[in-house]
Amino acid sequence: MTERKYAFHWDLLGDIELGRPNLGPTTRLEVYRLMQFVFRDVLEEKFGTEKTDEIFYDAGKLAGLHFYKQFLAEISDFNEFVKKLQSLLKDMGIGILRIEKTDIEAGSFVLTVSEVLDCSGMPEIDTEICIYDEGFIAGLMESFTGSRFKVKEIDCWCTSDRTCRFTAEAIAS
Repeated sequence: MTERKYAFHWDLLGDIELGRPNLGPTTRLEVYRLMQFVFRDVLEEKFGTEKTDEIFYDAGKLAGLHFYKQFLAEISDFNEFVKKLQSLLKDMGIGILRIEKTDIEAGSFVLTVSEVLDCSGMPEIDTEICIYDEGFIAGLMESFTGSRFKVKEIDCWCTSDRTCRFTAEAIAS
């Protein structure tokens, strides 16, 4: 296998304080969405929609795994995990997380993310688009529980809902 040039590690994000002493760690949402949807457009043109969705899900999952390791790895209580995750997502401007249904024993959850980074305020396009977020949630849940998860967005701002709702189901080994 060829050595990978950009295998993710947290250090790739750099020293924000050193590199952006005047602008700091924030940017406008349009810039994030520009990057996301241009990547999606190019990937979809080259590989098709299904493969692009798979890539976005896998990228989100990898991000969720690393996010968990960086910020949440020391937590073992579910309620504490949710509380800390809610705080992080809000403080970082990612979204406002709410847990609607929880069955820890069955590994079944329904959650919402309002004001989500990826789609809140976008036009209605009759399809759920938060596939990266599905993967991100799957990575977080897998990291916390030790079980693999399948996450699916069932409501989205872009389908006329005003919050994004996801189901998260543990996958039997």
